[in-house]
Amino acid sequence: MPPPEEPPHVLIIDDDTRIRELLGDYLRRHGLRVSTAASAAEARARMQALAFDALVLDVMMPGEDGLSLARSLRQQQVQMPILMLSALGETPDRIAGLSAGSDDYMAKPFEPEELLLRLKAMLRRHAAAISASGEQATTLQLGPYVLDARTGELRDAHGRLLPLTVREREILRLLAQRPGEPLSREELRAPTAATPRAVDVEITRLRRKLEADPANPRLIRTVRGKGYLLATTTPVGNGPARNLLNQHAEGASSPTASQE
Repeated sequence: MPPPEEPPHVLIIDDDTRIRELLGDYLRRHGLRVSTAASAAEARARMQALAFDALVLDVMMPGEDGLSLARSLRQQQVQMPILMLSALGETPDRIAGLSAGSDDYMAKPFEPEELLLRLKAMLRRHAAAISASGEQATTLQLGPYVLDARTGELRDAHGRLLPLTVREREILRLLAQRPGEPLSREELRAPTAATPRAVDVEITRLRRKLEADPANPRLIRTVRGKGYLLATTTPVGNGPARNLLNQHAEGASSPTASQE
């Protein structure tokens, strides 16, 4: 019997404590996992530590506002659905929110039931878009793990989802697009990273989570002078497994991210 799917994890970002608490309780009662953040800065920190399936994002917040955060996430190629909330409900305000990258926009005050239905609809559309994306290898065997090449989600032998950050999932997703081939730091870096060397830190963190011996990695390998590659086998269920490490892997020797 396949393991039960975990419910979607939603991050509510709003500086209004009452809205965070009431909406969070409502969504939890209806089967969703919920985390909250009171600012864009707190939301960024949470997204570094956890992976989320959707955001409920307030527009008007102290410091960085919701429009700026949404634009920044889309520039980083973060594709999770965003439902934007605002006390500004006029047509130009809605257009601004949608133009910033939100998938839906609701004016305050709002009915929690309507928000829940819109949120579920966004999640369904997002899942359908992923399914229709046409990538050949959708599920790859990565050592003892199974990797969803479309989303970067990773499950262990018991079907349990491994907790990864948004960036960690994105790196795995990029590597899975070309398994057995090296990707450069520039190809893997986040658009907001000050230097491509930031990828080395992210790879090191990933190895600590995935590798039996992070000092001698077998799953995410360093290819001297070229970057990093994913050492994987053929898509699950696509016939007998074969090693997808090509000739590039013969140059994969450095055990640590900093040695290249």
